[in-house]
Amino acid sequence: MAQEPRIDVESKTSTVESSLAPEQIERIASVLGDPGVWFATPPVREGEAAEPDLVWELVADKPHRGLVATGRAHVHLVKGRTAPVRPLIFADGFNYGPSDLAGMWRHFNTPYEPGVPGLLDQLLEMGLDVILLGFDQRQAYVQANAAVAVTCLRRVLETRRGDTPLIVGGVGAGGMITRYALARMESEGVDHQTDKYFSYDTPHLGAWIPLVLQQLAYLHETIQPRPDGAGQAELIRSPAAQQLLWGWLPGTSYSGRVTDSSPLRKELLADLRRIGWFPMRPYKLGLANGSGEGRGPDLRPGTPVLDLGEGPLRLVARIQPDQGELRNVGAIGFGEPVWTSATSYVAAFDGAPGGTMDAFGRVADAMGLPIEDRFRGTCFVPSVSAIALARDPLTWPSELYTDLRQLQKDETFLDAYCCDSGNTPHGAVSRTLVEWFVDQLAGW
Repeated sequence: MAQEPRIDVESKTSTVESSLAPEQIERIASVLGDPGVWFATPPVREGEAAEPDLVWELVADKPHRGLVATGRAHVHLVKGRTAPVRPLIFADGFNYGPSDLAGMWRHFNTPYEPGVPGLLDQLLEMGLDVILLGFDQRQAYVQANAAVAVTCLRRVLETRRGDTPLIVGGVGAGGMITRYALARMESEGVDHQTDKYFSYDTPHLGAWIPLVLQQLAYLHETIQPRPDGAGQAELIRSPAAQQLLWGWLPGTSYSGRVTDSSPLRKELLADLRRIGWFPMRPYKLGLANGSGEGRGPDLRPGTPVLDLGEGPLRLVARIQPDQGELRNVGAIGFGEPVWTSATSYVAAFDGAPGGTMDAFGRVADAMGLPIEDRFRGTCFVPSVSAIALARDPLTWPSELYTDLRQLQKDETFLDAYCCDSGNTPHGAVSRTLVEWFVDQLAGW
């Protein structure tokens, strides 16, 4: 029987801060810096963003846990059209706060090489009307934002000229939101008229943010609250993070299991199973920013990355160890440890093949600490998650390093998928992914 992945914290008192003197708290706070809400991706400001032909304000068709989510769509029509004819809905992903649809356009339309049109321009040239779907709370429940996606789908069907089927999907959490929306409509007997679904580096099995960095985010906001009230762990504690992270922690001092520590994740998985798991009608495409060759970034498990060993303060954060019992991932001390964190039976996620996020890099920059370039980015969406390996989302990590090039068809919940040529940042646009995606849509 497999052992339950867990984390164990040792502290002199019930909380880290209560075991520290005021001057020690001040020292830690000054070292951790203040990068705002940790792990939030900054908006893309460089480049031109096309003005949408239409802007739709959207309200969810039903509440989830009392939340009636809202959002909007930027509709970019093929030249000469006044309404969608061949619609492609592209949903935004997980982040803090409202979607920046102009920034989303800039990001996904950035040419992957000189002289080649960006992805969105290529789609328009193919005769596809591009509808960028955003949410006012990207960190809200998947089910709540899926209800916004349902409203968007209905709006498209109401305004579409002709009867050409839809293409619907999204990046990151946007792929989960649209997956849920389409499956929910099918379960309710509603014809969504979608023939193709796509997910762009979507964490179908779960995403990963280093557990020790989650702990440091909670610690920092506790000892140095932000004046604007937005804590450093605001994104970590959000509903979407609880639902989509494979390992999630509720606080710095938490000890216990990490895969089902939030009831919101179990609830989302149960809801997905209730409505059919995946939508059945569409042909399902998956794009993964990670490599499919089973090789991840060069990150040796257990290696210290952030190591402040000078002076009286000692603060260490390590690359996630590979399995084992009570493997140290972090420590804080003044002469002797006042807080240590260790994991048991947790796989070596940081170095797994997948779409990356510069989690350690951002924290190091905020702390003013040097960091080797190879340690900046760790796995965020494992390749096996992005291609929806046919596994239970709570028990799959033993196969993080699977070679996906010769995978049998029944080994994934998707109909076709493409992995990038290397491990690139989550949501990055590359020649490999764009050309494969465009080819999949050609002739449709």
